[in-house]
Amino acid sequence: MPSLCRDCLHPFQTELRCPSCRSPRIISHPELFELSIAHMDCDAFYAAVEKRDDPALRDKPVIVGGGRRGVVSTACYIARIKGVRSAMPMFRALALCPEAVVVRGRMDVYVEVSKQIREMMQELTPAIEPLSLDEAFLDLSGTARLHGAPPAVMLARLVKTMEDTLGISGSIGLSHNKFLAKVASDLDKPRGFSVIGQAETAAFLQDKSVGLIWGVGQAFQAALDKAGIRTFTDLLRWEKSALNARFGSMGDRLWHLARGRDHRPVSRNAPIKSISNETTFFDDTASSDILDGHIWRLSEKVSDRAKARARAGRVVTLKLKRSDHTLLSRRISLRDPTQMADRIYRTARALYDQVPDQGPYRLLGVGLSDLVPEDAADLSGDLLDPNAEKRARAERASDAIRRKFGADAIRKGRALR
Repeated sequence: MPSLCRDCLHPFQTELRCPSCRSPRIISHPELFELSIAHMDCDAFYAAVEKRDDPALRDKPVIVGGGRRGVVSTACYIARIKGVRSAMPMFRALALCPEAVVVRGRMDVYVEVSKQIREMMQELTPAIEPLSLDEAFLDLSGTARLHGAPPAVMLARLVKTMEDTLGISGSIGLSHNKFLAKVASDLDKPRGFSVIGQAETAAFLQDKSVGLIWGVGQAFQAALDKAGIRTFTDLLRWEKSALNARFGSMGDRLWHLARGRDHRPVSRNAPIKSISNETTFFDDTASSDILDGHIWRLSEKVSDRAKARARAGRVVTLKLKRSDHTLLSRRISLRDPTQMADRIYRTARALYDQVPDQGPYRLLGVGLSDLVPEDAADLSGDLLDPNAEKRARAERASDAIRRKFGADAIRKGRALR
């Protein structure tokens, strides 16, 4: 059976250890050197960067996120063993893992590391579809002649280079389409390399939960459960027309995925549709001052991400969740797109002031959508606010200081509320 050593990249036929370096870290599969669609996912990316930059954190549980009123952005695998998960309220995470070290995120650093990883990917193939800063699909079809090695070898080399030069590990999923490649990358984390071949697809999916399908959240999974669909075998019993009638456009996708089919190409130009950030409060609050401080901090995070991605947005959205979990959402279209924290904040704050129900709230979110390249950002200024241009210059200067001396080098007073 074709095999590959993940340490020295030596290809060979099945053995318990690499015949070249004797490493036990080998991957074997009948289709190993034939498959070319991959999903690479960094392992606990934000936490890994923090541990790399502060060796004292190496053997400690690390949570990247806000204060007790915030949510978990990422938790390292030590913290995950205790049950900590991304998007979990911080107070719950600290109850599960009270010994955790909580680190505030450094988005500018994460973006820079992500760019370095992207450059490594581009040496393998131009067909890269980023999903976030720390994961992407790659299509290495037809690259074996260029590199003198099959895609599996080049992917193993990619994650080895990431670890050796950047101190960041990643897990690879290799298959014959995007759906199965993403499923495979989750099978053996961290530092995993998993393969799902064409010949085994039906047997692999047979008893798996439909929760494996990317994009099936709790609400849709509940709808599937109500229809008696819990596994892929359940899905196979349905005719395509019945699935379409029951689930609309998603029905056709379900029918194909039940058979392990996914014809979506790896699209290098897949657009980012929106940028948003939200926080869940430890105690529900109706305090205008507290909410104002959160609106600023969230607007600043959205702005940082927009600037890092060289994007600007025409639509600002404010999301509020009441204590009974009902949602309020307000949005407004700007005259021209922006990426400035000051303008996002002032727009989101104005949306908040228009909400007749002043709480209490358990969650607050700010978003930017209808994205365009940053070249179109903030061109016309604000004729009704003569100080807007002055504040924009001050913000650009603050950005430069934060890039040089760190995210906390300079902060606005309202951020302390």
